[in-house]
Amino acid sequence: MAAHFQDDSIVIHKIQCGPYGNNAYLVVCPQTNRSIVIDTPPDPGALIEAARGTDVQAILITHNHWDHIEGLKEVSDAIGAPVGIGAEDADGLPTPPSILVHDGDEISAGSVTLTAIFTPGHTPGSTCFSFRQHLFTGDTLFPNGPGRSGSPEKLQQLIGSISERLFTLDQIDDFYPGHGDDGNLKTEMGKYEVFASKDHPSDLQGDVDWLNS
Repeated sequence: MAAHFQDDSIVIHKIQCGPYGNNAYLVVCPQTNRSIVIDTPPDPGALIEAARGTDVQAILITHNHWDHIEGLKEVSDAIGAPVGIGAEDADGLPTPPSILVHDGDEISAGSVTLTAIFTPGHTPGSTCFSFRQHLFTGDTLFPNGPGRSGSPEKLQQLIGSISERLFTLDQIDDFYPGHGDDGNLKTEMGKYEVFASKDHPSDLQGDVDWLNS
């Protein structure tokens, strides 16, 4: 399988799974071939095949929505690595995770160390993971806007997570969301400034677009 991104420090495989265009990621240390899986959508056969060619150290779940965990049992049974998820989302998994992930925790595979960033809003325990200039955002941030929010209060929490936790990561270039195309963090900051400059109804929630909402 061709890498989605590769340099001397990391290899990233981006694997689309299931009927809803979910992205799963296999992050590999090029020196040791140790790896970390990020998210386990439905129909994870291609993810499992790619992961079996590496030494998987952990399976990390960005949040507990069903389309990100439907393939968890199949992946876990095939790989046998410990499962980690944000502590506030742990009760959404079919079985208790091995790792309760908290803000600032580090999960390593060889020389690749992912740092957990707590970003609640889309779900109570939504967690992003960063390594150097790379950021895996789950459904917290997409190109053009935040993930779907279930209430105006959750939207404000989500926007706070993005603006205060992600947009302050000066070293990040590209981010890799749970669905669709990659994004550029600095580009999203510019779009968000347009959104923040406008007045919005107090009941705004759901799917929000930085430029058109």
